[in-house]
Amino acid sequence: MADKSPKKISAAFFRSATGSEPVRDWLKNDLDTADRRIVGGDIATVEYGWPVGMPVCRALGKGLYEVRSRLSSNRIGRVIFCFQDNSMVLLHGFIKKTQTTPKVDIEIARSRQKEIAG
Repeated sequence: MADKSPKKISAAFFRSATGSEPVRDWLKNDLDTADRRIVGGDIATVEYGWPVGMPVCRALGKGLYEVRSRLSSNRIGRVIFCFQDNSMVLLHGFIKKTQTTPKVDIEIARSRQKEIAG
């Protein structure tokens, strides 16, 4: 039976060699239910509407993109992802505290991107 999902791309969690899923852990442990729904809704917007631009999604360069979420208490959430096959692989999630995306967060995502590339 053919898949009837209108998704243009599917989201998948990055899984480390040890089996951990850092973005899933971040969502479950660091965000409350309301914020999880916001981030999930923004990821779904990308899944169903790709390509999606600002304000929901932005290219970071070298195959990395970020899903941009406005959370409660004036906080800003980001999920950095890349593409593998026909999936967006969620590499790293964090609460953004500065105007620019911190270099350390991009480096974490790049390291995970290299890990899945091969």
